[in-house]
Amino acid sequence: MGSLIFMETRDTNLPLQAKRTFTDRALSRVAGARLIAGNNVRLLKDAADNYPAWLDAIKGARHHIHFETFIFHDDEVGRQFANLLAAKAQDGIQVRVIYDWLGGVVNTSWRFWAGLRNAGVDVRCYNPPRFDSPLGWLSRDHRKVIAVDGTVGFIAGLCVGRMWVGDPQSGLAPWRDTGVEVRGPAVAEIEHAFAQIWGLLGKPVPSGESFQDDEPEIAGTMNVRIVETLPSTAGMIRTDQFIAALARQRLWLADAYYAGTPSYVQALRSAARDDVDVRLLVPNSTDLPLLRPLSRAGYRSLLEAGVRVFEWNGSMMHAKTAVADGFWARVGSTNLNLASWFGNCELDAIVEDNEFAGQMEEMYLQDLTNSTEIVLDNNRKVRKPRPARRRDRRPKSGGGRTRRAVAGAIRLGNVVGAAFTSRRVLEAVEAKLMVAVGLSLLGLALLFGVFPGLLVYPVIVISVWMAASLLYRGYNLHRRNRRRDRS
Repeated sequence: MGSLIFMETRDTNLPLQAKRTFTDRALSRVAGARLIAGNNVRLLKDAADNYPAWLDAIKGARHHIHFETFIFHDDEVGRQFANLLAAKAQDGIQVRVIYDWLGGVVNTSWRFWAGLRNAGVDVRCYNPPRFDSPLGWLSRDHRKVIAVDGTVGFIAGLCVGRMWVGDPQSGLAPWRDTGVEVRGPAVAEIEHAFAQIWGLLGKPVPSGESFQDDEPEIAGTMNVRIVETLPSTAGMIRTDQFIAALARQRLWLADAYYAGTPSYVQALRSAARDDVDVRLLVPNSTDLPLLRPLSRAGYRSLLEAGVRVFEWNGSMMHAKTAVADGFWARVGSTNLNLASWFGNCELDAIVEDNEFAGQMEEMYLQDLTNSTEIVLDNNRKVRKPRPARRRDRRPKSGGGRTRRAVAGAIRLGNVVGAAFTSRRVLEAVEAKLMVAVGLSLLGLALLFGVFPGLLVYPVIVISVWMAASLLYRGYNLHRRNRRRDRS
């Protein structure tokens, strides 16, 4: 059995089952998600496994289809899904789709959504720009979830687009990503997660339509938690830190946009110094050249504590996974950075099962065969011990620019903050970043000195916008209260 569920207590005579229950309760409180028994979870690797499973489930729908994704590309892959969803809607199936405004603003045309709506698909957009919410765009719906008929659900890191499929004829390798298929009582929680966002955007899902009230059907023996997070709830960062504290043998992480906070970095460092085999797999390629040194600037503190860091040599490593002690595993949409932990709507499946975790560990070891380990040389500098393998060409854009920009900004802030406060020793790659930031600030100072209006006018516009937004919302709230008093 897995070692994660063991916990030290003062009472050495406490039965083993009581120790497990105590830890299970703690994890349920930390994650905000109860442990659900009786499920079957199938591990799906890349689009080659995920997309066919999604399409088969949609084709077999008899009652409803709930489809939520950050990006729905208007390309041949996106149109394949759109055509199938439209056909099911025309057959009388209730089809609901949620997409994120920022994820779709560049990648999907208005004609694409109009075509779905005209076919009878109920489409809602998460958090488009609003006059009364100047900073509302900071919150994004980063979930990737499908639920069909209350019987099967999918949670993944994949959006819908050509880059996940690749194009061998053009030399474009598919993106590396991971998802799961869930059957059993936990599907009701996936349906609930979708209904939660759907209700924020308009009329809620009708009561009983998502089969929440039906007796759950047992599909297997796996225990599952469905962790649904909203902006500022921070359920997943608490979970990630809790697991880092509980792990006794292994903690293997894969993340597309890693930018760990100081508290999470400390959790990983402490685990590694306590002889836990901590590994972190991140992508080598990026859409924004500046972000590669920004990401690597965070390696040193991990490497010095014994954390092993690997860079994926393929086109793009987009998975967000974790597996610990051969028992606990997480697959979903949450990246290890502040944007995912605090700013986004995310959804992850946590599976507590030896067999599933073993499959995750086997897949992780396979990924490491196509990765390059990052080490510290004799001068304590970050370097690669050998040249990386040739990287396959990849699509120029996959919708990850915004998330990488946020992760890069966080990393840059950590470097500059450390420089100002002298909290830790900085290395050469970070010195280059500080020089670049210093030159940029100097250039801005000179520009604003010569043309002060470039600084003043934007501040005036933003201040007026925010003031008007507050007055508008205050007026609406006052009018609503007056109506309530009259009634």
